[in-house]
Amino acid sequence: MIAVKGGTVYTMKGEIIEGGTVLIEDGKIVKVGKDIPVPEGCEVMDASGKYVFPGFIDAHSHVGIFEEGVGEIGEDGNEMTDPVTPHLRALDAVNPGDKAFDDAIKGGVTCVFTGPGSANVIGGQSIAVKTFGRVIDKMVVKAPAGLKVAFGENPKRVYGQQKKMPSTRMGTAALLRETLTKAKNYLEKRKKSLEKGEFFEKDLKMEVLCELLEKKIPLRAHAHRADDIMTAVRIAREFDVEIVIEHCTEGHLIADELAELGVAAVVGPSLTSRSKVELKDLSFKTAGILASRGVKVAIMTDHPVVPIQYLNVCAALAVKEGMKPEDALSAITINAAEIIGIADRVGSIEEGKDADIVIWDGFPLEIMSKPELVMIEGKVVYKKE
Repeated sequence: MIAVKGGTVYTMKGEIIEGGTVLIEDGKIVKVGKDIPVPEGCEVMDASGKYVFPGFIDAHSHVGIFEEGVGEIGEDGNEMTDPVTPHLRALDAVNPGDKAFDDAIKGGVTCVFTGPGSANVIGGQSIAVKTFGRVIDKMVVKAPAGLKVAFGENPKRVYGQQKKMPSTRMGTAALLRETLTKAKNYLEKRKKSLEKGEFFEKDLKMEVLCELLEKKIPLRAHAHRADDIMTAVRIAREFDVEIVIEHCTEGHLIADELAELGVAAVVGPSLTSRSKVELKDLSFKTAGILASRGVKVAIMTDHPVVPIQYLNVCAALAVKEGMKPEDALSAITINAAEIIGIADRVGSIEEGKDADIVIWDGFPLEIMSKPELVMIEGKVVYKKE
């Protein structure tokens, strides 16, 4: 058993415990509180004067699939030969040897949502993984964790250059609708065949889309502009599927609508230049505005666009531009976990959850603060020398 003792514990479930204790056994949190007796023989980690947080979660990245420091040979995120590729699995492309995983750990990030890029209308299946391990299958928290779709400039640019559909926003929306309609028909045919006990030939693309239609996985929709965001939501409602908006750069312009519709947003990357027309309204204010209107918000790095280890810096800059500190911290812990669908395991310091714990030498929204010790499932994976 391990005891993290004496620090200021941010449980991220509304409770801040001064001089708290977190007891860990077999990789799980077994008790958290103040004045908890430490069992005899327990390994004690002194966190006095320090801050204890759950490991941070990046709710949108490409860690392991766009690799660090190897150039083009490490770019496996976009299959730019077909605009509809739901059957692609990030699980088959993520390299646990990517240096970004080490960077993530040293930045206090213990879990990431990672997956395909935004070249295709339907890009494939993303996964949620822990940031420590040698075999990706053993690092997985949830697979698949979402189906990537993309709106706006990227699909029309990629396929317009190939003289293929889509070359317009209308084409992107039409292709997505057409594919989802085929999936509905496929689902009905599959159901009738199974009822009759007849052989039914599976289609890998359609099988994935059936999981979407059955609400086993959500759409994770790349959309920057307000009109693209609303197109994504419109199509999701037409087909009664769950959706999360990724990037949401102009989300502040339609914050009330997103709140009313109950649509969550993973905002960012905001620590970049306005490199294309879709980013003309890029601002660190967006996340705070959305949160203040009642939208569930997570903050992303979109690694490698912003290096994964600066997730807490992105949250701090959102606070600088008006976001409440508690909302910013939730955006990289419990909100991120809930949006991904893994809050039963991570995102807060609670009994029964994975012991993904980080001891910070200062408050993590302060630029000079660093993790002193990082644990994933009760194992120390980093200790500052």
